[in-house]
Amino acid sequence: MEQIISMLNRPVEVELSGHKMQLRGHFVDIGNDVLVLFSKSRYYYIPIHHLQHLRLADEWDTPVSDEPAPLKEHTHISYRKMLMNSRGTFSEMYLGGQHALHGYVTSIMNDYFVYFSPLYRTVYIPIHHVKYLVPYPPNVTPYTLSQEHFPIQPAVVSLSRTWDQQLHKLQGQLVIFDLGGHPQKTGLLQSIDNNLIELIQADGRSNFVHADHIKCVHLP
Repeated sequence: MEQIISMLNRPVEVELSGHKMQLRGHFVDIGNDVLVLFSKSRYYYIPIHHLQHLRLADEWDTPVSDEPAPLKEHTHISYRKMLMNSRGTFSEMYLGGQHALHGYVTSIMNDYFVYFSPLYRTVYIPIHHVKYLVPYPPNVTPYTLSQEHFPIQPAVVSLSRTWDQQLHKLQGQLVIFDLGGHPQKTGLLQSIDNNLIELIQADGRSNFVHADHIKCVHLP
């Protein structure tokens, strides 16, 4: 860990699982399970378990104008504490591929959390699938909407303590996995057996998906 700490406050490049492009910026903080990167005037909170590589970048690769602004003092920063601090703050949540959400963390359970998006409404996200979180400044709102256009609404389904229990609670309902990015990840959640989810699709056929590969779920 000492070698990584020696890279603090220097320009680095980071590659994450599920993210095709490298992130470049100033490496400004690290905890046991999360690191913080400042890039293009944004702070990226990155769970370390998605880190593919982290290395120093050439100084000239990072624009001088992109020097990090003062960062609030972090004491024993952690991924879970980062999620807790982000509740009610407009943020970008990146889940890999094309799966980016903009909205608010509203509730945090044992191994998943609830995210409210003006586009997708209530979204359930397993904690281990988040690639990074970027908080926005306090005066920024999603899509420049005024507050009355996106009141944060309570989840339409009561919350269970674990992701597995929450999926079971959605049985018998129409669901959309991974924001509808795959046509076979949308349908009626028929059953869950040993982490295998049976989805009934529009044509009546069954499709099976393993729960570990579900990045998020919301109701239509």
